[in-house]
Amino acid sequence: MTQDLEAPIVCPSETVVKDWIDYNGHLNMAFYNVIFDHGVDYLYDYLGIGKEYTESGIGSCFTLEAHVHYLNELSLGDEVGVKLQLVNYDSKRIHIFEEMYNLNEGYLAATSEQIGMHIDMKTRKSSALPNEVQVLLEKIMMKHSVLPTPEQLGHQIGIKQR
Repeated sequence: MTQDLEAPIVCPSETVVKDWIDYNGHLNMAFYNVIFDHGVDYLYDYLGIGKEYTESGIGSCFTLEAHVHYLNELSLGDEVGVKLQLVNYDSKRIHIFEEMYNLNEGYLAATSEQIGMHIDMKTRKSSALPNEVQVLLEKIMMKHSVLPTPEQLGHQIGIKQR
């Protein structure tokens, strides 16, 4: 990709298919993660650290942590869109936030907050992102730093004591 990405980044849309529907009659929780992962892949491909980069044997990015909020159901045939926001990054890590929308109805269906780590595939240990990737991340960060802070960003899981 050579064009500039929007702020937030609008990822290619997808349609919920029959194989993704569970016995409750809605999108299975695992497939929310699949759709969010496709959004991350879209960003990584733009940055030059996606599938081709990984297949080269140089490096890859592994997810260190992910927090998903399931806010509304998605059903068979729903058109789904993901918006991705760069929250932060450093020389090895990328912190993103994604929002998944039902494009037919316009509602927010789920959010995902993730931190990815750049990995040297020869040593399978963390390593610095390529310099050109860090330059692109800085450009994206400048655009995304003016976006509002997502409501679900930084939430912890737990049951409050009574």
